[in-house]
This record gives sequence, C-alpha cells and structure tokens, in this order.
Amino acid sequence: MLVLAAGAPLLFVIAAVVLRQSATRAAFIGLAAAVGSGMLWFGFDGPQAVDVLAQWWPTVLEVLAIVAGGIFFAEAGRRTGGQLAIAHWLRENLGVGVAPVLAIVHGVTPLAEALSGFGIGLAIGVPILFALGYGGRKAAILGLLGLSVVPWGSMGPGTLVAARLGGVAFDPLGLACAALSLPVFLGTGIAAALMVTEKRERARGVIGAVASGIVLWASILGANALFGTAPAGSVGAAVTLALHLAVHRLRAGRLSATRRLLAAVLPYAVLLGGVLVTSSVIRAVGLTGTPWHLLSSPALWLLTAGLVALRSRLRDSGSTAAAALRAWLFVGPATGLFILLGAVMAECGMSQTIAAALASLGSGYLAAIPLIGGLGGFVSGSNSGSNAMFAGPQSAAGVALGVSPLGVTAMQNVAGSLFIMSSPARVEFATRLCPDPPRRGSVMRGVLRVDLVVVTVLAGLSLLLLPRW
Repeated sequence: MLVLAAGAPLLFVIAAVVLRQSATRAAFIGLAAAVGSGMLWFGFDGPQAVDVLAQWWPTVLEVLAIVAGGIFFAEAGRRTGGQLAIAHWLRENLGVGVAPVLAIVHGVTPLAEALSGFGIGLAIGVPILFALGYGGRKAAILGLLGLSVVPWGSMGPGTLVAARLGGVAFDPLGLACAALSLPVFLGTGIAAALMVTEKRERARGVIGAVASGIVLWASILGANALFGTAPAGSVGAAVTLALHLAVHRLRAGRLSATRRLLAAVLPYAVLLGGVLVTSSVIRAVGLTGTPWHLLSSPALWLLTAGLVALRSRLRDSGSTAAAALRAWLFVGPATGLFILLGAVMAECGMSQTIAAALASLGSGYLAAIPLIGGLGGFVSGSNSGSNAMFAGPQSAAGVALGVSPLGVTAMQNVAGSLFIMSSPARVEFATRLCPDPPRRGSVMRGVLRVDLVVVTVLAGLSLLLLPRW
C-alpha cells in the first residue's frame, strides 16, 4: 500500500497527460497529489515544505531563467529573420543526397536545439528538409531524429535537474551522458540514412551515418571534458556541422557566404563564445561553486545573444520579451512544478520507497532503467519533467543495489531525452511545420520504432556497464 501511495503522484501525472491535459496542469496535479499523499502516508508537514523551498528555490530559479533566456533568444532570431537566413544558406550549400540529411540530423538540428532548446531545432531543420524535396512525413521524422542532444538542450537545464535530484555533480553527469549517447547518435543517423537512400546506396549511406554519429559523439564527449556540460552539445554539433560542410566544400569546390549570413550567425557566436570563455576562466581561477559562476550562466548569455540579434531593432526588444513571456507561460511553470514534484517526493521519502520497490527486482531492474526514463520523456515531453519524476527514485534504487548513482542518473537522462523526440508535443510541433502536414500517428510510429531499437541497446548496456561503473 505504501508503494502505491508513493507512486500515486506519478500515476496522476501520466493519467493527466493521457487525458490531454496541459503540461502545467499535469505537473500541478502531480505536485498536489505528492503533497496530499505525503501528508497522509509519509508525515509531510509545514516545516518540511519550508525546507524544500529553501533548498530548491535557487535551482528552480536558475532553470526557469535558462528556459526564459532560450525562448527570448529563439524569438529574437525569428523576428529578425536570422533563423530564416541561416536556413536558406544551409539549404543552398549542403548539396543533395544522404550527406545533407546527416548534416541536418547530426549538425543543424542538434546545434539549434542545444543553443535554444524547446524544439527550436525542429523549426530550423524541418523546413530545410522539406526544401530538399522530402515529403511531410519524412521531413517530420528526420527533423525529430535530430533531437538527439536533448541532455544538452538550451545549455542543459534538464540535466541540471537530474544532477540535483540524483545527488551527483553536473559536469561529471554531462560527461557520463555523453559516453552513453553513442547508441543514440548512431541509431538516429542510421535510421535517417535508411530512410533517404535507395537500396543500392544503403551500405554507403549507413557507413556515412556511422561516421557522422561517431564524430558527434566524440565532439560532445571532448567538449564536455574541456568546457563542461552547458556548452558541450553546442560545440559538438557545431564541430559535426563544420566537418560536413568541409567535406561538401572539398567535393563541390565552393561555399558561399554573405554579409546577411554573418549578421545572422553573430548572436550564436556570442552565445557559444560567452559561455565557453567565462566558464573556462571561472574554472581556471577556482571560482566554481561561488556566486561568480553566474557570469557563465546560459541564462545570462542567452539574454545577451538575444539582444545582439535585436541590435538593429532594439525598439522591438519590449515586444520580443512580451512574446517570449507568453511562450514561457506554457513551459516555465510546468518545468518549475515538475522540479518541486521531484523535490517533495525526495524530501518526504516517496522516492526512497519507490527505490526500495525497484531494488527488490534485483539486477534485472538495471535493464528497466532506460525504459522508465523513456516513459518519463514520452509522457512529459521534456527531460526536466522526466528527471523530476524519476531521477531521484532511479538513483536511490541504484544505490540500494550497490550501483553508482552517476551511471544510473546518466542512463535515466539519456533514455528520457531519447523518447522526447517521439512525445506527442514534439510530434505535433514537427507536423505543423510541414506545408502538407502528415498524420501525427504515422510520424510518431516512425520515430518510436527508432526509439525502441535504441532503448533496447541502452537496456543491454545498462546490464553490462552499470555494475562496473
């Protein structure tokens, strides 16, 4: 009975999503259920509620600020035409065949998603794919497969949530997620190559996909080790895209660049450069963990980059901020409520109760870690939501089995992020970007097939690697 009471908040969230309630409403219902169940069964009281707020308000505030900055940056790029200029240039310079598709799936879409998050990668990638001649269904599926760097999306607020709830450090968690992401990058690339190549060209296409996936994996892994988690996805995707463009340059003999393109790219350079330089300096002078770390916060640099994008139209900054605020109201409150849901469950012992039940399954539970994480990503449509629900219980269950919480939390984060690409919210967004919107069910099934193959590989790795982590 106690296990059912502990799991009730998660069941309420899942039920709310199935009944097509908004993410904010689902998160609020889950938090209310957690507080109620905590008071009835786990002795949760006012002083504990105060402790939760005291411990978690800095994390909630930081994550919400990153979310707001990402939305403002994306809105600025849309209003100034910067996104459109970049998309047009890429469409004209990537060529034809499987190479441009891999450049989009492993470079363009991940780069936009890592910098801005919240599906912005789809807004860049899907129109380019459609312009390359792919129909609505293929363009939507290929665009969704590009959401492979969600652990680093918008500079990593979801991974930050996982780190705090899983009881591990942020940068080591990002490095562990990078190490475990190779099957994700290979699986999405191979699936994309098989979709767009003729039978006689499939072997060559798969080889190219494997090479492209390895480049993305090695680039993110190296960037995470050198610069930390926040900019790792952006750096890795940028390196991968640059390599694709260099290969195209060698084959085609030219890459054109215009003043308009350079102006559109400048805000992205400010964002990425600002985070890289300030985080490197702060680590070098030993100020990590002090208030000075806020100078390297993605929230600050997302806002700065948005203002740079609006530099010739600063009079529009107020209306841009207002539009971003309206969009934030659909995302921010849900994110904050999901974090508090996880915090309440951890504070009053629900997470530990669920963890004990999971640990009772023995070593076989390890194979279920990515499946549970995937369920959270599919249901919530965000890795912040997935990690808020499951990172704490999964980490605690791993500890109960004598497994490193770092490995368990990383597997939870990678698998949860994987299934976001097939979540109803992302599928809906991708199909709406197509001039001839395909059937959502067909697109979801296409992406889910890829997700299920990859999560099966992750389950095998979980059994093999986590006991030795």
